[in-house]
Amino acid sequence: MKRSYLIAGGLAACVAVAVLAYFWATGLMDSLYAYSSPLRDHAPEPGQALGEPVSGRVVFVLIDGLRVDTSLKAEVMPFMNELRQRGAWGTMHSRPPSYSTPGYSVLFTGAWPQINDGPVMNLDYEEMPTWTQDNLVSAIHRAGLKTGIAGYYWFEKLIPQEAVTAGFYTPGEDRQADREVVDAALPWIEAGEIPFVFVHLDQVDYAGHYEGGPRDPRWDEAANRSDALLREIASGLDFERDTLFVCSDHGHIDRGGHGGHERVVLMEPYVMVGAGVKPGQYGDIQMVDVAPTLAALLGANIPAASQGRVLVEMLDFSSDQLAAIQAALEIQQRRLLGSFQAGTGLVVPVPEGSDVVATHQSALETGYRLLANAEKGSRSISSLILVFLPASLLYRKRGRAIGLLLGAAVIYVALFNLRYAVIDGFTYSLSSVIGANELILYTAVTAAAALVIAWIAGMIALKAFSEGARHAAEMSLAVVWMVIFVLALPVLYNFSVNGIMVDQTLPDFGPSFLGFQSLVQLLFVGLLGLPLTGLAALVGAWQSKK
Repeated sequence: MKRSYLIAGGLAACVAVAVLAYFWATGLMDSLYAYSSPLRDHAPEPGQALGEPVSGRVVFVLIDGLRVDTSLKAEVMPFMNELRQRGAWGTMHSRPPSYSTPGYSVLFTGAWPQINDGPVMNLDYEEMPTWTQDNLVSAIHRAGLKTGIAGYYWFEKLIPQEAVTAGFYTPGEDRQADREVVDAALPWIEAGEIPFVFVHLDQVDYAGHYEGGPRDPRWDEAANRSDALLREIASGLDFERDTLFVCSDHGHIDRGGHGGHERVVLMEPYVMVGAGVKPGQYGDIQMVDVAPTLAALLGANIPAASQGRVLVEMLDFSSDQLAAIQAALEIQQRRLLGSFQAGTGLVVPVPEGSDVVATHQSALETGYRLLANAEKGSRSISSLILVFLPASLLYRKRGRAIGLLLGAAVIYVALFNLRYAVIDGFTYSLSSVIGANELILYTAVTAAAALVIAWIAGMIALKAFSEGARHAAEMSLAVVWMVIFVLALPVLYNFSVNGIMVDQTLPDFGPSFLGFQSLVQLLFVGLLGLPLTGLAALVGAWQSKK
């Protein structure tokens, strides 16, 4: 009777694991979507416009999803490489999550996703918010200059429309949509009456998502067409008076996709040519430097939440302009840190140094780490205890049976990851998540197949069907629970690093993805434990009657 209760308890625990995994996984995603910056209710006040511009007009072309290596191929993007020879260029670096809306938010506010309060995940058009923090378009508008925005319709929601003089927005993402975007922007450029024009080209990103990604020939074709559109845009500019800036918002993994923390999706091309630009290769550039640099080119204020610096080394500023930039940065950085401290309740000292951006950002990063690590010690201890207790029990009962159970769990993990990483070429990051439904279906099928094979191998090795239904059921539960124990390890690791849910800080996305992926697997492993245990009992009963 006692053994029957143990089996019933084991089955109930499998259901409990599945339920817990479901609510934890969905809660994690919901909390990531709901993340808000410490600046949400404490936005720093914008400063005064810098005054005298260096350029008469800035045209900003964003080629969505373009990888650095693709942009360097002269046979694919010849005009982009002509611009490199004439202007300032380098490799830009971003931070996860490497989705489009976080990238747009960084480019226009000059603040990283942790701070800028833009969406950290891509949202539907209806759900897209307007930036709560100061941004490049608003800064240019306050300086009394006209602005033109042509691109994907997310920008209609993100950018405060009172700051936009002329706008064209499309829900399309393909080559036809890009043609329409450029056709809308060309008259603004030709008329010469709008000092800031933003043009968003989306077909490279479309090829990344829907046409096979960078490993497919259609990717290079999309990049080549974008290069031709870039040439059209530049043909209406006079580089003695105008400045052209070209970059992307993220890269793509080889199979297509982004959002994660892979190096290739966090590197973007950066090219600037024309009035005020000192030509040359400038190495590594941070994405947060774009907004303050373009603002300074047009004499607007540094966006108030900017964590970046003005790239004065590549621009031809006078001594008076440099002095004005330095004074503006000192005020802007001081206000930003004050707003962060007001939003978090932390008081963080500013280290000594002559670089005002570096010292204030060091203080801000220190404060952010304090928030992220506030309960990390206690979480780590809790996680170690939860691992140590079952691990010590397994060690005390070590022997052939425990070894075979561990072997079955290893088979499960190996089979799941063989399909995931080797056969299908997915990465362990958000870059490989196409959508919630696709992820659930893929994980369900892969986990089920891997578990059934591991279960069969373990049951045969343990000779679990030879002693009747009850013994077979017990061994089945033992196999399932060993798999559950192994899958719980990355979940507990993520808990120790990031906590249960996303709260005051964005997570470390590496452990976060592994923990999330394991939670989804635990959901299906827990559920499959029930029919497998029932099947084991039936086979054991049948074997005992032979």
